[in-house]
Amino acid sequence: MRRFAKPADDEENEIDLTPMLDVVFIMLIFFIVTATFINEVALDFNRPDSTDDTPPPPDAPQNAVININASNVIEINGRRVDIRAVEANVRRILAENPNGSVVVMAAETADTGVFVEAADAARAAAPNAPVALVIEGE
Repeated sequence: MRRFAKPADDEENEIDLTPMLDVVFIMLIFFIVTATFINEVALDFNRPDSTDDTPPPPDAPQNAVININASNVIEINGRRVDIRAVEANVRRILAENPNGSVVVMAAETADTGVFVEAADAARAAAPNAPVALVIEGE
């Protein structure tokens, strides 16, 4: 009776996977290099040229823009006014143009009290008109 000898260690029965991994990586690199990528087709549209020389249409609503700069100077549509005259000026502008709105812009370093007073005066002058409050960053 013949007896078959058992191997001494199990390491001799393992398969070496290194050459297979090399081939897989070479194939991966080949496919990445030879791949063609599809360019996405975007929607093409024509935008009109924007020129600042074009005045707004005559029926466009005129907004009351209240600007408060860093030294707490209040301007309404480019004209310097006192805090007590804000409500009257906003009422006048909105009486001339009832579809207009009010924008209160303040510099980031402007006094909060002045900003709140101007916003309250704008809301009192225009209870039904939209009022936007903006704090400009530097």
